[in-house]
Amino acid sequence: FFFFSSRRRHTRCSGVSWARRCVQETELIKNMLQWRLSHEPIQENEDEEFKQQSVRENTKCTIYLGYTSNLVSSGLREIIRYLCQHKLVDIVVTTAGGVEEDFIKCLAPTYLGEFDLNDSELRQNFINRIGNLLVPNTNYCVFEDWVGPIFEEMYLEQKQKGTIFSPSSIIKRLGEKINNCLLYTSDAADDLLCVDLGGRRIIKKK
Repeated sequence: FFFFSSRRRHTRCSGVSWARRCVQETELIKNMLQWRLSHEPIQENEDEEFKQQSVRENTKCTIYLGYTSNLVSSGLREIIRYLCQHKLVDIVVTTAGGVEEDFIKCLAPTYLGEFDLNDSELRQNFINRIGNLLVPNTNYCVFEDWVGPIFEEMYLEQKQKGTIFSPSSIIKRLGEKINNCLLYTSDAADDLLCVDLGGRRIIKKK
């Protein structure tokens, strides 16, 4: 995003389709970040509050960031973290799949592949693709065997002690149990921060 922001004037006239798309997307994001309600004419049916100039100048565009877990697992984790840390997005809509996939990397080998591999052929060979990462079916079985007893333990704790587990506390507990992986630690879960790019220390190149 910021790389192309600084170079959009050099690529604006480029005939390369990806460069032109990057320029267009960067300018769209820039417009979203800079937009204020004061840029728009006042409508007759607007609330009185939003007719005030000071309110209009401080009313910004609400930016949603939606992504699937494979984007986190295959390398965009730090970019997403940066956008959130620097308040460049307001609302994140995603899944918890990246958490599961990180723990799977800790428990069994994940292999580096390509984004354009044939998914039908991979499926016939019992291999799943997460972006450019390849995960054998057996890895999910290993994960289920590992996580099942932990969830049973947490369920008993909830019944006997009344413990309420939030998403972050579940991640923290799993991080404490994994104990052989650098992706999740107790401190990181407490701070709700990612320690590392997903699996970059443990991915095995095929």
